[in-house]
Amino acid sequence: MSRTKAAPLPRPVTVRAHAKINLDLRVLGTRPDGFHELRTVFQALALHDTIECVPRAGPFGIECETAGVPLDRSNLVWRAAEGLWRALRRDGPVRDVLVRLRKRIPLQGGLGGGSADAAATLVGLAHAWRVPLRPNQCVDVAAKLGADVPFFLSGGTALGLGKGDEIYPLADLPRHWVVLLIPGFGVASIDAYAWYDSERDLGHGPGVREAQYVPGPWPSRAAQMINDLEAPIARHHPEIEQMKTALRRAGALAAAMSGSGSTVFGLFQKRKDAVLAVERLSGAGWRVILTESLGRGEYWRRSRPGMLNLARSHKSRLH
Repeated sequence: MSRTKAAPLPRPVTVRAHAKINLDLRVLGTRPDGFHELRTVFQALALHDTIECVPRAGPFGIECETAGVPLDRSNLVWRAAEGLWRALRRDGPVRDVLVRLRKRIPLQGGLGGGSADAAATLVGLAHAWRVPLRPNQCVDVAAKLGADVPFFLSGGTALGLGKGDEIYPLADLPRHWVVLLIPGFGVASIDAYAWYDSERDLGHGPGVREAQYVPGPWPSRAAQMINDLEAPIARHHPEIEQMKTALRRAGALAAAMSGSGSTVFGLFQKRKDAVLAVERLSGAGWRVILTESLGRGEYWRRSRPGMLNLARSHKSRLH
């Protein structure tokens, strides 16, 4: 009688899930499958969530102390675990592991937090389960989870085509300090694209868009800080334009909305200028976060799975 080979017991692993901004986002049309055809430039940031994959007998589960984060299958972390489990041809539901999610990336901010968490879960669980995965296997699972999930498997500066899931590495943006402004509202991606489509159907084009070039030895023509979703969202949330103006007045080289919003970011070449901007903007009613861009090499170094000290992790959650 044949038996299914038992999966090796998981080992505790921690992985950083880094945020992103879109240095450029153009909507080229609607695809036959109903998705939008995009050309975007992703940029990885030091700001990150943390994924902890912890062995635990019984069914799969998610823990997170941040309000508003779903702990069921609607969370991409859950779907990532299921997708990897199926790709490994394992029977039944995912089991014997708990994912603890520590959130720092704002929700519905256009910073890719959910997608980053999903990618980090794939990496963490593959490491925890001691399974060698070919890069194309991981990318295939990631692409089924969401359009920008594949980017978070590589990081750095990259061109995204198709739905945003066809990733092509670009020369890395030189290190910049990034000031993020997060308003008191979020924007769901489905709403952002619906507003864009509504304006397009009414015959409203993108209008005149002023390119913003970042100086330095970098092919800035690839990313002009233009976001086609920005104007439709700003008509529903005028605060977007107010945040851009505030960042420019605070000394940002360029300012734009990231992804489908609602976060607006400003780029600074010097940390001291970014710190001064943070001080100036902190009383304006927005949440302000200072972070920095990450090249591919640094992204890989910081995102490498590490063994989790369970005692220390438990203690940190008590304080």
